[in-house]
Amino acid sequence: MSLSRVKDLRLPLMNLVRLKGTPILEQLHLEERLLRTSSDNWCIVNDGTNVPTIVMGMSGKPCQLIEVRPVMEDRIPVIKRFTGGGTVIVDKSTLFVSLICNKDDVPNVQPYPRSVMAWSGSLYGEVFKGVNGFQLRENDYVFGDRKFGGNAQSIIKSRWIHHTSFLWDYDVRNMAYLKLPSRVPQYRLERDHTEFVCRMKDYIERSDFIEKTVKAVGNQFTLKQVNLEDIDSYAKGGYLKTTRLLTMEELEEAMAGTTQNA
Repeated sequence: MSLSRVKDLRLPLMNLVRLKGTPILEQLHLEERLLRTSSDNWCIVNDGTNVPTIVMGMSGKPCQLIEVRPVMEDRIPVIKRFTGGGTVIVDKSTLFVSLICNKDDVPNVQPYPRSVMAWSGSLYGEVFKGVNGFQLRENDYVFGDRKFGGNAQSIIKSRWIHHTSFLWDYDVRNMAYLKLPSRVPQYRLERDHTEFVCRMKDYIERSDFIEKTVKAVGNQFTLKQVNLEDIDSYAKGGYLKTTRLLTMEELEEAMAGTTQNA
């Protein structure tokens, strides 16, 4: 038996799901289901989502985070996801990577946000090796002082998820739907969205990023590719689905609140 094969046998198993253009709501429902009803490790890679969509953290308030009137006028879907973290607008130029792990399979990582974040920063350090300026800065992935990757997490009893939206490219007009949040990273320095973020495409090819990410995960886990249609055999049992699309009524209420506070 080869040394590489012996090494593979020692690594924990991780199921790999590769998606392309899957709606972000569908992806988030899949992640929440796998976190809560599966006992396996999962890596989900989604190459873009089909339509521009705003995604907020579980405790996010629309009146504080988005420009509600233009969002409603332009019929931009708004999702409240099951994890914490900030607000993003995603589209076909956003790349998504989600890692769902059993804490016992990553024994050097404590089930706390900072420890998970440090581990993920090291993982992506492999992906961006040789790319000038990459670092984990506060809770963001940046090139220099400009953000290109935003993270969110959820930690439950014996498992956790760390998921990231990467701005391979973005439409400047879409950034106008987002307000400057009251709590921002210190390094942001009151910069608006277009001065604060950058495009990953200026640093790495889209396909290279995906393949290098899969390879970096494969250095720590034995990867097994799983098709979307086979998920039912891995995720069994019920759970309370908390990721959801905000209703028009909720957005109208948020807009009324914004008007009253103006």
